[in-house]
Amino acid sequence: MSTLAPQIKHQPVIKQLSDAAINRIAAGEVLDRPASAVKELVENSIDAGASRIEVIIADGGKTLIQVSDDGCGITADDLPLALSRHATSKIDGSDLLNIQTFGFRGEALPSLGAVGRLTITSRPDAADAARITVKGGEMGAVRPAASPKGTVVELRDIFFATPARLKFLRTDRAETQAITDVIKRVAMAAPFVTFILRDASGGEHRNLFRAEAETGDLFDALYGRLHSILGREFAENALPLDAERDGFHLTGYAALPTYSRGAAVAQFIFVNGRPVRDKMLLGALRAAYMDVLARDRHPVAALFLTCAPQRVDVNVHPAKTEVRFRDAGTVRGLIVSGLRHALAAAGHRSSTTVADATLGAMQPKPGVAPVYEMDRPRFTARSMTFQAQAPQPGFAEDSPSARFDAPPMSQEAETDDMAYPLGAARAQLHENYIIAQTQDGMVIVDGHAAHERLVYEKLKAQMAENGVASQALLIPDIVEMSAADAAQLLEVADELARFGLGIEAFGGGAIAVRETPAILGTCDASALLRDILDELTDQGESLQLQSKIEAILSRIACHGSIRTGRRMRAEEMNALLRDMEATPLSGQCNHGRPTYVELKLSDIERLFGRT
Repeated sequence: MSTLAPQIKHQPVIKQLSDAAINRIAAGEVLDRPASAVKELVENSIDAGASRIEVIIADGGKTLIQVSDDGCGITADDLPLALSRHATSKIDGSDLLNIQTFGFRGEALPSLGAVGRLTITSRPDAADAARITVKGGEMGAVRPAASPKGTVVELRDIFFATPARLKFLRTDRAETQAITDVIKRVAMAAPFVTFILRDASGGEHRNLFRAEAETGDLFDALYGRLHSILGREFAENALPLDAERDGFHLTGYAALPTYSRGAAVAQFIFVNGRPVRDKMLLGALRAAYMDVLARDRHPVAALFLTCAPQRVDVNVHPAKTEVRFRDAGTVRGLIVSGLRHALAAAGHRSSTTVADATLGAMQPKPGVAPVYEMDRPRFTARSMTFQAQAPQPGFAEDSPSARFDAPPMSQEAETDDMAYPLGAARAQLHENYIIAQTQDGMVIVDGHAAHERLVYEKLKAQMAENGVASQALLIPDIVEMSAADAAQLLEVADELARFGLGIEAFGGGAIAVRETPAILGTCDASALLRDILDELTDQGESLQLQSKIEAILSRIACHGSIRTGRRMRAEEMNALLRDMEATPLSGQCNHGRPTYVELKLSDIERLFGRT
């Protein structure tokens, strides 16, 4: 008798899960860490019209999360309903696209009550306060309470009902940092609201973050809030954005290319006030800075995109951090063009951090106190002194005094020269670095890097005007791929043709490459197409071909620019400075490094203790 007799399989039985199990499953999508709970509760407070929100946490939010606000509150009769799944006052369910609030799914509060010990105390206007408690999904009775106007939500022992989730939480410090980041992002979106974050670990309250409500119009309030969150350096080096296209409006601030970060940790994007992490939007931000940043540097920006609610779908994921646009191409084009226009309008401007880093490298020897203080003479007095010290006719040129005297110069000529933003050239050091004098300081210019940017911008302008020359292949290169991949490439065939790459269908999944960009020379068409396809699949658009062409233009500009070691006449140096002032993006070279450093006279005097 065979031992391999078939086993009898029992028919699986379909069962209805309990409400507690359903809530815990839903909580796994909405709440993955304490920071998620804070985000949901703070957004509820903003939806309630709060002008002041205070958050208290303990042990990274693992043992306590308390959010207090002065919003509209919840009546005693509505408290049990607020803890029911998919119960909300923000939508009526008839139109899931016309969403104008942060929350709308009705999942946050029941999810919190399912995984922790939740207490809600609330008092609306002209009504008594009430309190309700939920422990692991078991709801208690509504009881009277004493409370000021608004709502206090207290969550203790998060994930006590699902202890397995606790094992995946990080250290208290890491969770506290995640909560702080969440509060800062939401605070950027609501500059007219006061936010306070306190840590009550160990029984001692200490402030982790505080942002007072801003005043003025929205643009001024946003600038003030970004100044308090991202710091003074960002505010000093931020460019305002205000662009509109086909019903989409882009505002916010973006930093100069020379003010960048080593990781993408300071990129904040908001859609209709909602903080999002959208791959397409972040890709558009990278594309705008593509040829002004080094590969290992990342831009800093806070972008606010507004549009009609019907043109964007925020109901993509329970966490509501992903969005879908009806016209993604328009949104991407608006972000890229808006940012590039702002960067171009900044001209030759470079970030203040470049000068700060220079001054930091030139600090005087510690412990040396200034011996005396000297008042700095006015510009007119300095000019008269220079004229008085100029050599007189008949003065011996080889005398010791004559060796260091400046050539005579009229006051009007000197004033005209130094009235330019980058001043007037005075010397060239090490056959590369140009020293220029301005009315209130000095400028040090990397001549090679500056001229490299000037040549690069001229080459790009010529390419934009005349197009990219293509070279026809004697024998078309046939690239085999799947039909779906071929269709995806053919959809962007017109855009690829703008950069000199001519492709067409060759039957089935094959693509015939008939032309390639002449500037690339001999290239592997198959590898190029597959790189473009990978980028299209990952980001929905491809910059591979454009970046390759611009990289070659950059190399041409590098080899065609002024080489280090060449002595320049004063006229050449001044001409270079004037070209920099007239050329956008000339504050940084093709690789993202600064082309000049500006030092104020007051900073230089401080180095020598003359303050």
